[in-house]
Amino acid sequence: MEINEKMIQDNILKIHDIEKEIGKGIIGQEDIIRQVLLGILTGGNILLEGVPGLGKTQLVKTISKVMDLSFSRIQFTPDLMPADVVGTNMYVEDNHGKGHFEYQRGPIFANLLLADEINRATPKTQSAMLEAMQEMTVTVGNNTYQLPQPFIVLATQNPIEMEGTYPLPEAQLDRFMFKVLVKFPELEELSKIMDLTVEGLGSQPQKVITSDEILNIRQMINKVPVAKFVKEYALKLVVATHAEMSNAPQITKKYLKYGASPRAAQAILKSAKANALLEGRYNVSFDDIKYVAYPCLRHRILLNFEAISDGISNDEYIKMLINEIKE
Repeated sequence: MEINEKMIQDNILKIHDIEKEIGKGIIGQEDIIRQVLLGILTGGNILLEGVPGLGKTQLVKTISKVMDLSFSRIQFTPDLMPADVVGTNMYVEDNHGKGHFEYQRGPIFANLLLADEINRATPKTQSAMLEAMQEMTVTVGNNTYQLPQPFIVLATQNPIEMEGTYPLPEAQLDRFMFKVLVKFPELEELSKIMDLTVEGLGSQPQKVITSDEILNIRQMINKVPVAKFVKEYALKLVVATHAEMSNAPQITKKYLKYGASPRAAQAILKSAKANALLEGRYNVSFDDIKYVAYPCLRHRILLNFEAISDGISNDEYIKMLINEIKE
């Protein structure tokens, strides 16, 4: 695809329109909307964490409407089985009484899959999502089926301390491009939410973009240039999360048990390109890298006991790391 100035500006305006329309259905939470949009535009899966009732499900439904994507929801519960997610082979008989096995697709076959309260399901069921999230395919028996494109998993998760939750396996956490923290709204935002949900005030979000246009924007994002020194800065951030490296900063040696995987570097660079476009630029800056570092790294690092005893959170560590690593 050949990129020209008009195409860049048209797509920047289109992305801003998407943000505005999503904002009609979700009050406040501008950072959350931005980060979810970055994930969708780069083909990344997103983990939304927050206590129940903060509008995580409403956000996903609004996005599916604005972006004209087929939508499916799976409510994860302890008794949910892998076949309830990906589907299964069913034995059926034709009119002549001859039987054969026929694949019945599961709810995972959609452009936008809402995995609601994903950490309430057992690890066995959670692992059924791994192939879909990484390869965009589903394998049942000896057959592999391609998922529709674009395909994005938006999973919601309750804080792990809440009753009846199972920690997500590290391998699955790494498949999420972003972990987005959904916080309780401010008083003014809460008042507007009541106007929208209780009194029915405000306009309804409208369709802005199609799935084909999303795929075209992804191609353009891939071609956004990254200067060598900006790319090296992003890679330094990821390498600096590994305490075993000889030049690891002291905060990493003191506070981290495990560092981020190479997927973290891929996620940072891809999402930084998309963020540059949303900021109206066709080049990646240091600020783009710093902005996306938080959602890209917070679920890929594991703090040790000393960090917990000192009251250091994942985000506080990332902030210290950004201050430590020079541009």
